[in-house]
Amino acid sequence: MDEAAVSELRSQLEASNQGHLLQFWDDLDLTQKQALFQDVSSINLAKVTEYFKRTTRQQSSEKSDERLRPVPDELCGSISRMKAAEFDQYNKLGLQAISENKVAALLLAGGQGTRLGVPYPKGMYSVGLPSQKTLYQLQAERILKLQRLAKELTGNDCTIPWYIMTSEHTQEKTEKFFAEHNHFGLKSADIVFFEQHMLPCFTFDGKIILESKDQVARAPNGNGGLYQALGTSGIVTDMRRRGVTCMHVYCVDNILVKVADPVFVGFCQSQDADCAAKVVKKASPTEPVGVICEVDDHFEVVEYSEITLETAEKRRPDGQLAYNAGNICNHYFTTDFVEAVINDYEDDLDHHVAKKKIPFVDADGTKVKPTVPNGIKMEKFVFDVFQFSKKFAVLEVLREDEFSPLKNGGRADKDCPQSCCFALQGLHHRWVMAAGGQFMDGAGSVLPLIPPLSPSPQAPVQRCEISPLVSYGGEGLSGLVRGQSFSMPLVAEVSDDLTPQILPSANGNGEPAAKVARTM
Repeated sequence: MDEAAVSELRSQLEASNQGHLLQFWDDLDLTQKQALFQDVSSINLAKVTEYFKRTTRQQSSEKSDERLRPVPDELCGSISRMKAAEFDQYNKLGLQAISENKVAALLLAGGQGTRLGVPYPKGMYSVGLPSQKTLYQLQAERILKLQRLAKELTGNDCTIPWYIMTSEHTQEKTEKFFAEHNHFGLKSADIVFFEQHMLPCFTFDGKIILESKDQVARAPNGNGGLYQALGTSGIVTDMRRRGVTCMHVYCVDNILVKVADPVFVGFCQSQDADCAAKVVKKASPTEPVGVICEVDDHFEVVEYSEITLETAEKRRPDGQLAYNAGNICNHYFTTDFVEAVINDYEDDLDHHVAKKKIPFVDADGTKVKPTVPNGIKMEKFVFDVFQFSKKFAVLEVLREDEFSPLKNGGRADKDCPQSCCFALQGLHHRWVMAAGGQFMDGAGSVLPLIPPLSPSPQAPVQRCEISPLVSYGGEGLSGLVRGQSFSMPLVAEVSDDLTPQILPSANGNGEPAAKVARTM
């Protein structure tokens, strides 16, 4: 080791009040010293300590009610209020843009499956569908189906490039998983992986945490690290090369996500929006979800903790909550807008404090796994760029059709594998009935025409799964199910020649998905 360089690094650390990072230096062998030297030297101390000061300084319990206004009605579309002709118009606009290779999908997939109790990325998780498809496979097949729908409409062969932002913890496993599954039928050249950046973790009093004697504790810089990662990875250049003019940005954990939704794309383009968001109605005034609001002269996601109960409970004349636009991290951006954020605004995005349980080494060099939060991870949020939009828009969608996140393990009672499985199969159940099919129970009685929206002992999971390769959003099912009665489980998949079919066996237990031999 170059002792002069080590001495210089030690001086820099002491000047930044981070001298403890070398406290175990004399305990390390040469390889460990080299690793720690490189690790610590890679930190821009002035920048990260300023991030910490600015982030912790801006923490406040002050409510922002007096600055808030609901998103103006003229900027809001609604799927539930949309006429069929309007829906079809937006859908065709979106499919036309897809057919011209103008639309990309951008997946935020930096999270691990820790809260699910698994040691691999969340996108590799199977919630227990009859097909056992993972989140990644469901999303890939939706992209494949959209490409085919766009070609059916226009005759153009087309591609929806899929950009997947991973993290240091998920990149290698994710790429390997895709390769092992032949990229789920997509061309490998059209799936582009890139990594978000990492930041050191801090104690509450501003000391960078050592994860081990020779390694700094780091964490991904939040889904808002997207813009820095796009800027340093050359992704926008790749988009320009492909002719991409807009993108759908979404999180990996929503099993109902309509990837590159042509209706959303068409709606945004009809509004000439440079930035837009899908929202769902809040379930109640106190639901812990951020709300999109107009704040002063721009738009923001305001966290539920930043609004007083009085404001959260305000109602419109029609009885709906005034602040009702629940954020689901489902966004549309033009490529021009993203490039402007990268070049002009990225440094203006503030970090947010996330208090976490961060493994560390104590003063004796012993590794400790804390049971309570002991430090801070600094994160940016992907939606913090709304404030820079020149033409913002919002599309309200139905929660039961488009939002069921996977956040928790199997022992939880919400946002868990069971709730996701129920939500997707319930949606597919409704598709079958809307297309003219019906379901029978074991005794031969017709099941209710309106399936339940949440599981209970009286309403178990309805075992019905429609492959995205068969239908993207409920279209094209009439020829397969109209006039037919089915027992469960029911699985619709495509054959090798892409012909939709009802599978004779629907799950790993060999239960039949038999079609009842009678018509309605």
